[in-house]
Amino acid sequence: MNAKGNSIKKSKAIMTASALMRWAGVSAMLAGLCFIIIGMFHQENVPASVTTATWVNVHIAATALGFFGMFGIAGLYARQVEKSGWLGLIGFLLFSIWFFLVAGFSFVEAFILPHLAIESPAFVESLLGMLTGIPATVDLGVLPTLWNLSGPMYILGPMLFGIATFRAGVLPRWAGGLLTLAAVLIPIGGMFPHEYQAKIAMIPVGLAMVWLGYALFSERRQRSSEVVPGKVGSQLSQTEAK
Repeated sequence: MNAKGNSIKKSKAIMTASALMRWAGVSAMLAGLCFIIIGMFHQENVPASVTTATWVNVHIAATALGFFGMFGIAGLYARQVEKSGWLGLIGFLLFSIWFFLVAGFSFVEAFILPHLAIESPAFVESLLGMLTGIPATVDLGVLPTLWNLSGPMYILGPMLFGIATFRAGVLPRWAGGLLTLAAVLIPIGGMFPHEYQAKIAMIPVGLAMVWLGYALFSERRQRSSEVVPGKVGSQLSQTEAK
């Protein structure tokens, strides 16, 4: 009975871990789709944009990006943690912190700024100026520092994580290569007119996340179907025979 009980517990643990990995893969794909939506529809950071439905919807997607991204990148890192080394760890930490910060900033942009556009236009102009490098007329406290830190994180996080993924060879190498290339394109995007900046900085990262997320999802689904009915089932039958 003890051996049988241990086998059942082991099978449940395998199924639970596999399910978490699959959900992490789905989360990474959703984060990638959010990247693409933001890249396609992000408006210029000016007060006139703040009260539009497009602005609100894009920043709701950006808020969701933060939450989906944190769970998705955790699953991607966990899958290759043994082979990604310190490079993967640093990339994972930087990318995770960036997801956390972008969720907070985007929540403010989606749900608070539209209500302040008329009541406190100076605050709105200062916050938007922070995003574009225009000096603020209102004291924003620690927000400008956090925003300035988030920029390098968004470049170094995907770049290091992409390189580690390519080197580890656990997930598709070229998906890791695409993530690395996408990170290189982020600062280049700033040299282009506004209508192209978000597309260059966000869409390639989104495509890489979708690719990696799908690889994780499909891999764990396949392993679950192979391990649980086959290996664990045979263990249970052998235990019952004994």
